[in-house]
Amino acid sequence: MGFEEALRTTLGVLGNIISVTLFLSTVPTFYTIWKKRSVEQYSPVPYLASLFNCGLWVLYGMPFVQPNNLLVATTNGAGVVIEAVYLVIFLLYCDPRKRIRVALVLIVEVIAFGGLVLLVLTLTHTTQKRSAIVGAISVAANILMYASPLSVMKLVITTKSVEYMPFLLSLFCFSNGLCWCLYALFPFDPFVAVPNGIGALLGILQLILYATFYKSTKRMLAARKEIEEMNLAVMDSSIMHNGNVDNA
Repeated sequence: MGFEEALRTTLGVLGNIISVTLFLSTVPTFYTIWKKRSVEQYSPVPYLASLFNCGLWVLYGMPFVQPNNLLVATTNGAGVVIEAVYLVIFLLYCDPRKRIRVALVLIVEVIAFGGLVLLVLTLTHTTQKRSAIVGAISVAANILMYASPLSVMKLVITTKSVEYMPFLLSLFCFSNGLCWCLYALFPFDPFVAVPNGIGALLGILQLILYATFYKSTKRMLAARKEIEEMNLAVMDSSIMHNGNVDNA
């Protein structure tokens, strides 16, 4: 095995580890959703985009589409399973109107993916053509996945709070984009390099926002907690007062 091939394999394995860690980095978020029985202001867009993106890259990594890219397929296969679990939890605890919208998007994604697989297998007969078609679509979906937190970034700037932009998700978004961008350089694969390079850049922007508004978020959360404790104290005092009046 030559140096270039060994480096590519190493980066691919490292990319698999980072990608799975990226997918699992939102476990605390969904634990919070499960515990509160509410999705609050969390957006389903990143998870919908990730599910569709992972499905496309599984297809791209198949030997009948792009030979020698099985590592791309395995990591994204894990992503499909993990994102599907996240979306099931989201559907359970979101309000009915949002549930309908998310379910409709999921149905559209399944139909679009199935149609693409059918078209690729029936209308194209070489891996070069298949990889060009699936790769181009996957690039667009990958950029969409990395850009999906832009709505959350807008919320962060508006509220000056990073409460709904998990740090680990931003950190591993950057790490994942950087690792797969480097992987795609040996040999150069523009379909993998371009979207992941953009992903690394967007990850840096998210980390900058997190560093900028971290302290203000801590102050806001502390103030909210203080208000909640004061309200509880007032409620307890009122209950005790009413109880004393009744006894009298």
